[in-house]
Amino acid sequence: MGIRTEKLASVIKKDIGEILQRHYQPPGTFITVTQVRMTDDLSIAKIYLSVFSPGRDDKPIYSQIDDHQSEIRFLLASKIKNQVRRIPELLFFQDNTSEYVNRIEELFSKVRTETPPDDKKKTPKNNDD
Repeated sequence: MGIRTEKLASVIKKDIGEILQRHYQPPGTFITVTQVRMTDDLSIAKIYLSVFSPGRDDKPIYSQIDDHQSEIRFLLASKIKNQVRRIPELLFFQDNTSEYVNRIEELFSKVRTETPPDDKKKTPKNNDD
């Protein structure tokens, strides 16, 4: 990514985060924008979201965000209209990095509990008799 692309991605990450938290975050949940990737021509912004909703299904939150995509883009336009010529199209994705990390941690802990300790390694004796 070029410098302009990175700067715009950073601005969009901040502004989309504020928009989602103010208007689309249900009580008791937290929506975090984890990453924004821009196409080289700045026409599409891929926005990765992490939703923390203890004890609830987070799929309705992602559905609500997808259903209100044009409203979110309009709210974003009001914030960045002086910085870009065209407001990028917004595509929202679920960031499953935390799930991936948790799965890897589970595998490591499983390996630790199943592996026998190597304290008493048996070494073959030399029979030089």
